[in-house]
Amino acid sequence: MTKDADPAVDQHVGNRVRMGRKMLGLPQKALAEALDLTFQQVQKYENGKNRISASRLQHISQILKVPVAFFSEGAPGGADAAPATPAYVNQFCASSDGLALAKALMRIDDMKLRRLLVQAH
Repeated sequence: MTKDADPAVDQHVGNRVRMGRKMLGLPQKALAEALDLTFQQVQKYENGKNRISASRLQHISQILKVPVAFFSEGAPGGADAAPATPAYVNQFCASSDGLALAKALMRIDDMKLRRLLVQAH
């Protein structure tokens, strides 16, 4: 790893890969097969343990039907105009429960009820 490498960026990109995969309902094994990898390699990418090359990220973006920029949105130290999303938010949104909860919450049409649910934490 080079001196300039930031493991937090690798974790962020991995979380975004997981989030995109889960949004499509795609199992790790299916993504791995599409990439001609083992599911363990996909796990390492998603956990940020292995860095994803630019060409591999391009291929993943095509499979997940998202722009390449999706993976770097809100990354630590990024040039985004908006402040970076806290890591715990990205991790939560990349989890099965987080994605299911977000989808369920968005199905509630009554904005006041949604706010009441969020405030009842």
